[in-house]
Amino acid sequence: MGKREHTVNPWLVLAENNHLETKRLRLRPVTLADAAAMYQYASDDETVRFVFPKHTSIECTKKEIASYFLKEPLGKYGIELKENNVFIGTVDLRMIQLFCAEIGYTLNKAYWGHGYMPEACEVLKKLAFEQLKISRLQAVHDARNPKSGRVMEKIGMKKEGLLRQSSERKGEIVDDWMYSMTLGEYQQ
Repeated sequence: MGKREHTVNPWLVLAENNHLETKRLRLRPVTLADAAAMYQYASDDETVRFVFPKHTSIECTKKEIASYFLKEPLGKYGIELKENNVFIGTVDLRMIQLFCAEIGYTLNKAYWGHGYMPEACEVLKKLAFEQLKISRLQAVHDARNPKSGRVMEKIGMKKEGLLRQSSERKGEIVDDWMYSMTLGEYQQ
């Protein structure tokens, strides 16, 4: 690998791209007005089983929105269906280093199986490689949740390996699968 100068300011790029669109989706900043819709899925055991602790009240959801999405909003998007403006989940593009970013997501289970998450991740993948000029895009999922890995595969990411006992979720130490895509793979 050759040495590469990185002149992109990732925070400016993310600020300039805080609203994105796909054929069916609108990706936009999460607000407190999304609390009821987020609570609907964040309080569902099946939806959040492999991601984060279940929300126990709308107040809990509002606190999470404020502390995670509002405190540092860049690269964090609410997913809204264009056809009816319904908030169905979230997707993040987190800068790990100047040359590496990570995608993460949560989707209301009522909308699983419609290709919404791969569609949302595709636009973030394009943003990451074409505007943020990263060399590597990565994502991890709980090894017990292969459906999340299918999203990663659908956007062209490759399974790299098992990160044994790498995460703590709900008091349990769990294995994660790591997926990635390099700039060279993206350009092919």
